[in-house]
Amino acid sequence: MYTYNKFGSRSSTAGINKPSSTTSSTSLSSLNSSTTKKEFKVKKENDKSSSSNLQPINYNNHYIHTGEIATNFIRNVINPLDGYPKLQKLHQLKREQIAKHAVKPFGVRCPANEIVSTLNKWVDDYNLKFDVIMIGALVENQFVLPILEKLPLNKLCSKPGFLFIWATTQKIQELTILLNNENFNKKFRRSEELVFLPINETSPYYPNNSNITNQDFNLFEKQQWHCWMCITGTVRRSIDNDLIHCNIDTDLQIENYENTLKRGREACPNQIYQVAENFSNSNRRLHIIPSTLGLDTHVKLRPGWVIIGPDVLLNNFDPIAYNDELNLKSVIKYKQNINNNNNNKSQSADGMVIGGSSSNSVQYLVPQTDEIEELRPKSPVNQSKGGN
Repeated sequence: MYTYNKFGSRSSTAGINKPSSTTSSTSLSSLNSSTTKKEFKVKKENDKSSSSNLQPINYNNHYIHTGEIATNFIRNVINPLDGYPKLQKLHQLKREQIAKHAVKPFGVRCPANEIVSTLNKWVDDYNLKFDVIMIGALVENQFVLPILEKLPLNKLCSKPGFLFIWATTQKIQELTILLNNENFNKKFRRSEELVFLPINETSPYYPNNSNITNQDFNLFEKQQWHCWMCITGTVRRSIDNDLIHCNIDTDLQIENYENTLKRGREACPNQIYQVAENFSNSNRRLHIIPSTLGLDTHVKLRPGWVIIGPDVLLNNFDPIAYNDELNLKSVIKYKQNINNNNNNKSQSADGMVIGGSSSNSVQYLVPQTDEIEELRPKSPVNQSKGGN
């Protein structure tokens, strides 16, 4: 008597009564393999159908149909540090340290056509220098470009020093061309571009005038404010951690609308000042507002800053009193700058330059604690050079 096995060939009943272990194991493995393939295929089809149902939201398309901009759907606008406890602690410690060593708020009420002469007088008569200089405000009627060519920034800004120049999207290209000129390119180099984004079109910081053109309809609206951060001198994040703290704030700042409702429209929101304060540990800060801002924009003095502009209400700046308070509140360090352009210079065995002209620069710094240094983000360490 014959029967047929699974391979289609005849086998005897003896073969059926006594199957070999090899044949049975092969049969089970083939069965399990086919079952697994079928299950995987069904699972893959289910995943594909479920993923096709979960389509990502296209906020550009949503804006075209509803008029709602994408910033309305950002969940952590009020508290950007939500979910980052170490970063929250770091920001708190930085605020406390900056407030502890900040000089009192100073304001200089000065007409727009006298700002340049006033700053020249500070440099010539009092030898005043600042480490952080912010130019411009979040208003569209300011004229930053004409005054930039006249400001004595090379004498007024220390080395190393930092410039923060604000402009609208419409003016940022003109500002970029100006900063690429030889007058600026040899003295200041562009480092970072910062962006401030109003929450929506109802914000007082929304640049409405930048969207007005000769056309009746604009498909795209210019919503952002831009800032070029420029550096003079040599600053290395690996060794100059007493001067700068990188990566504490992001390059994109979104308006906190609750603070705007409480404080009103200011020349610069609070978070813009905080970006400059968190980045640079220097204690000499100057804010230049080159033109009138209008009745609905307020210039509020801030501890640690000297603010000069036509709309400053409190005129209480005294260079001598300012220097006295700086010496009282800051940690003073002296840095030796050696001019290597001298052809007669030589180098000693210990690495010191002999014959080159040298000068001492004074640095007024906000001291930092060990806890701040431990919490602040640092660049990945390079095994060959080291990093900070």
